[in-house]
Amino acid sequence: MSASSGSIAIIGAGSVGAAIAYSLLLRQVVADIILVDINHEYCQAQVEDLSDATFLSNVRIRQGTAEDARNADIIVISAGAKQKPGETRIGLIDRNIKVLESVTKSLQPIRSDAILLIVANPVDILTFYAQRLSGLPRNQVIGSGTMLDSIRLTGILANKLKVSDSSIHAFVIGEHGDSQYVAWSSATVHGRPLLKALPLTKTEREEIATTTRMKADSIIKVKGFTSYGVAAVTARMCEAIIFDHRKILPLSHWQEDLGCCLSLPAILGRKGISPFPVDLDETEHQFLVQSAQALRLIIKENDQNS
Repeated sequence: MSASSGSIAIIGAGSVGAAIAYSLLLRQVVADIILVDINHEYCQAQVEDLSDATFLSNVRIRQGTAEDARNADIIVISAGAKQKPGETRIGLIDRNIKVLESVTKSLQPIRSDAILLIVANPVDILTFYAQRLSGLPRNQVIGSGTMLDSIRLTGILANKLKVSDSSIHAFVIGEHGDSQYVAWSSATVHGRPLLKALPLTKTEREEIATTTRMKADSIIKVKGFTSYGVAAVTARMCEAIIFDHRKILPLSHWQEDLGCCLSLPAILGRKGISPFPVDLDETEHQFLVQSAQALRLIIKENDQNS
């Protein structure tokens, strides 16, 4: 792939931000990557380390400021507190909303056609607040949502069927967190309903859903954080935007009928995200409504306390 002449700014030079920069560098998504962090010395060290890998691509990576970032084609926000072992993503809300407020304020005025990608957790809540704080149209502010969960799910299913991951089309919907749900009714393998190709009992489906949901926790418990999966997902999102792939991906975005941001399959391209109709059975729809209710309650409580 040849690098686009555009630029991508990454706010947050920690383990996730650096992994995103590395993925973008190797994928040659854009010619210019800008890394920004309040710890300037650490950020510069990350840039110097990453620059040693640029011989593999035609990509420049440099340290920048919020003023540089505001003019990028895509602004990725990965800055925020890490999830601690045993801590829910929702438990991060107080700390990371404050970080988000500071970041979005420093980015003003943001380029009018920029796409803002939220990678920090809790991603659905932060995507909602980023839409409120950034001043950008809602379709230009997107969260990574359940895309990584969906990739984990398809990996498990592909392994059971002994086929490639790309043959499986299955999505995790709702919150990226405890209330997420697998849309079994719409899952397919090479166009065939998944549950016909792979008859699963209710217990087996629940076990797969739990393994999918808990994978990050098991990694965090041992190494303290996750970074590579979310970095690859972010690079894929950036590719879809920069090259206007109009790929259908399960991402967190504004749901008018649910009054919050959560993940459903949607079309991602250069102008941002646009809805794509998805058929859910009654149980899946009810779980989606419950997920939205839980997210709206968190937003309401946070607004009352702030």
